[in-house]
Amino acid sequence: MTAEGTSVPAVGGKVPKARLLLFAFGDFAFNLYWQSIMLYLLFYYTEALALPMTTAAAIYTAASVWDGIANFVAGAITDRRRPKRGYGPVLVIGSVPLGLACILTYSPPLAPGFLGLAGVTAAHFLFRTAYAALNVPYLAMGARISSDSHDRAFVAGARMLFGTLAWVAVARGTVPLGAWLAGDAVPAQAYLGAALAFAVVATVILVLVGTFCREEAITPAVAPPPSTRAALASLAANRAFVTLNLAMMTAIVAITVLNKSVLYYFKYFIGDAAAGQSALAWMGLVSSMAVPLWMLLQHRTGTRTLWFLAAALCMAGLALFASMHIGRAAAMQAWLVAMQAAIVGLHFAFWAMLPNTIEYGERATGLRVEGAVFGVAALLQRVAIGIATAILGMGFDSAGYVANVAQSPATLTAMRWTIAFAPLAFLALSCVLMLLNPLGKGTHARIVRDLSGGGG
Repeated sequence: MTAEGTSVPAVGGKVPKARLLLFAFGDFAFNLYWQSIMLYLLFYYTEALALPMTTAAAIYTAASVWDGIANFVAGAITDRRRPKRGYGPVLVIGSVPLGLACILTYSPPLAPGFLGLAGVTAAHFLFRTAYAALNVPYLAMGARISSDSHDRAFVAGARMLFGTLAWVAVARGTVPLGAWLAGDAVPAQAYLGAALAFAVVATVILVLVGTFCREEAITPAVAPPPSTRAALASLAANRAFVTLNLAMMTAIVAITVLNKSVLYYFKYFIGDAAAGQSALAWMGLVSSMAVPLWMLLQHRTGTRTLWFLAAALCMAGLALFASMHIGRAAAMQAWLVAMQAAIVGLHFAFWAMLPNTIEYGERATGLRVEGAVFGVAALLQRVAIGIATAILGMGFDSAGYVANVAQSPATLTAMRWTIAFAPLAFLALSCVLMLLNPLGKGTHARIVRDLSGGGG
């Protein structure tokens, strides 16, 4: 039973795989932006713009928190103003402003000192706002493409494949492609050239997805949409949503600390910055190869069990890293590739489970909220990224890190402990939180049958 005014998702025939793939292809566009921000922006601040680590980390952390707020607001608006024609037109209209905001983010400061720093910060905040305004409707659209849990798992896997392909493109292409397009090997100009290329490609993709993707699981509203307070109360009472997102927050802190340290490790520990870019590309490539394996495992074990397996592999890898010093580029690349293959399992499990929390919450509270699910989830993830960036910045700063100079042995040792032990502790906490999640194997299918009147 559902409360009056809620809508039960359509439970019809299978949605064509071509349509699901087209929708998932949108994640390639979003990840051209997102991976650039995640992999390179902090490094761009410290190494290309020569900002102090504490300043760069503070800008990034503040922007991440703002990103979370913007995602929450976008989620609330998405729930209260559900477009009659679906979310496709939103993607078409918002694609160009998002591309322009990305270009501004990598534009060198127009003035020295405080004014230049203010401009860099404002551009970052503008990009985060534009990204949230477009990404939340896209994610909410994913709950309407199909209500079938297998379709949703397929979309989650396909999105991850496209996302990891974008990762490879960003990791391997940012510096050489940007330098070629800008006609200048100066780092700041190279990053700007890459941002321009990524913005053009992403804009075209999002226009195509918004134009040709049709949403299936749409039912007309028979009552006003829930208020923001009611939506938040529903989410707070949704144990599946709360535990899943807390587990993911702790995992994201771990993953972000590790990933943001890659370029620094290769530059200062190994002395080979180019090998660091190659490592990021290999990590993206192995992600695309690992996703199908995690998808196969999901069918056999269930998504929640998949989380524990992936987390255990990650913790074992971090324990190995802590116990030995990796001083050669090839060995570090191999370790990072193995770690990334395990990390993919965590991402896949989260995105496969998140849409299912919508129906869990609907049955538990009588209220169906879609935009708030993805908006609050994005808020929590951005906060986690901000926390991780602050941890990395404080850890490196307390170690005595100074950009573009050789680090002392004591500094390198302290930096290495930050890279190893912070992720290990947060991953262990994520497993504790996931133990409290109620979405075991087969649970969501039973909930959908109940909501559609097909179960007792």
